[in-house]
Amino acid sequence: MQTDMLRPDREFLACLNRIGSGTVQNLCDELGVTATAVRQKLARVMSAEWVERQTVSAGRGRPYHVYHVTDKGRRQLGNDYGELARLMWRELRAIEDREVRTRLMTRLRDALVERYRPPQISGSLSDRFQHLQHALREQGFQVDVNQRESGAGLLPVLREHSCPYFDLAEEDSSICDLEQSVFGEVLGVPVTLTQCCRDGHSCCEFQVSSVSEQPQQQFENVG
Repeated sequence: MQTDMLRPDREFLACLNRIGSGTVQNLCDELGVTATAVRQKLARVMSAEWVERQTVSAGRGRPYHVYHVTDKGRRQLGNDYGELARLMWRELRAIEDREVRTRLMTRLRDALVERYRPPQISGSLSDRFQHLQHALREQGFQVDVNQRESGAGLLPVLREHSCPYFDLAEEDSSICDLEQSVFGEVLGVPVTLTQCCRDGHSCCEFQVSSVSEQPQQQFENVG
């Protein structure tokens, strides 16, 4: 599961990566903080497997510990694709040939559907919502599923508390249409984005727009 890196942890990790490896005292000297503060930061980044500790024998002296950034930690340091995603989305939307643009959008949508789709669309609607919630959480998204009263009884509602496309959505709301279509295809029923972080809400909320159990049709809205 993806773990979000807070800015102080990123700065700490970047410092350790820059010096290659170091002891608690090395890090104190580099950062200008106390040993207690360094140990607290180390405990946090080690629990996320971004840093490893190695015991070094010092001859007749007592062994000591050195710390270094793991491959997983280095991937986290380089895991900032927001600007690249925005550029690629702009270029994709700017393709003048409608047929080519639609074909590429459809392939993107299908890839996202496959990422979240269960092995087969079966079980109750509630079960499918639970599967989608689990699949999104596996990707590190903060989501939950609740129920809401409707004319057809209680229907599940998916709430996404941290929009994965917030910067993109501010520029182009069609990314929200894409996500809505992907979720509908995964769930096998049409869903509606009833509120959105882009509009100042605390979460993006997706609810069933029809009680029909028929799968959604081919996505064309974004093209």
